[in-house]
Amino acid sequence: ELEGFTVKAILDRSRAGLVAQLGNDPVLLHYEGYGYAKRGLPWWLWQGLDHWHRRSQCRWVTMFHEVYAYDHGPPWSSSFWLAPGQRYVASRLIRGSDRALTSRKQYARLLRQLRQRHTTPIYTLPVYSTVGEPQELKPLGDRPPRLIVFGHPNSRRLVYQRDYHALAHACRVLQIRELYDIGIPTGIALPPLPGVAVKAMGVIPAAEISQLMSEAMAGFISFIPPQYLGKSTVYAAYCAHGLLPILAHRGREITDGLYPDLHYWSALTDTRISLPTAQYIADRAHRWYGSHSLSRHSQTAAYLLTR
Repeated sequence: ELEGFTVKAILDRSRAGLVAQLGNDPVLLHYEGYGYAKRGLPWWLWQGLDHWHRRSQCRWVTMFHEVYAYDHGPPWSSSFWLAPGQRYVASRLIRGSDRALTSRKQYARLLRQLRQRHTTPIYTLPVYSTVGEPQELKPLGDRPPRLIVFGHPNSRRLVYQRDYHALAHACRVLQIRELYDIGIPTGIALPPLPGVAVKAMGVIPAAEISQLMSEAMAGFISFIPPQYLGKSTVYAAYCAHGLLPILAHRGREITDGLYPDLHYWSALTDTRISLPTAQYIADRAHRWYGSHSLSRHSQTAAYLLTR
């Protein structure tokens, strides 16, 4: 049991195995192909859900965290050959669902193409913070000069290797004195930063992460292009905690309501930022986050599953 919800593992990943576990309750499917099958091709998932849906007539809502590998590589890459199958599975899921959610407007456009003549309503809702949402936020000027690097070890390695100069520039401009690296160890020695105490925190509880973020000025992101920020729980966490989100590069397009220099700062080597401007960006990012907070997600899911 998890926070009052019964948890059941799907041990038999087949159509029959899934149908045997589904009862007569509505289903909210969180979909990302690779989470259900190697190569991102969970044929059994849509087959089982389709059979259950026809038999039970219960509501089925799908949250698409990914759709398929539409931005695939060249013919000699696996993504090139897997894309058609992934596209087919996604098309069956969107056509079978009563309603659908996704975290990006680009994904919503793809889903509208895949549903074809079906009229499945599709809603866009960026992701929420998975490490809390403080009710009260200190102004950046009242916080310690601290920067957070949070997320998957692969993405954090990029911060210290590929984007080290952008990180060092951000620390210089903001006069950062402490950097907290949070998450599974990266497997590399964290490089020194002039005048900055770098602290590897490892894996710590969400409440502790939230506390550290509430007492920091900024958060750094390397791994994701600006057009994908709506699906980033790391960016969501920074926004929810009133941090200045910092990226290593600047977006070329405005997506999901996010604007460079309004919802994040690009730490390019020729840029500067004042404390009032940093506060303005942090406030705008926090307001943007408010439209899809955890409570908004809960309300939306409840509405789509019951109305």
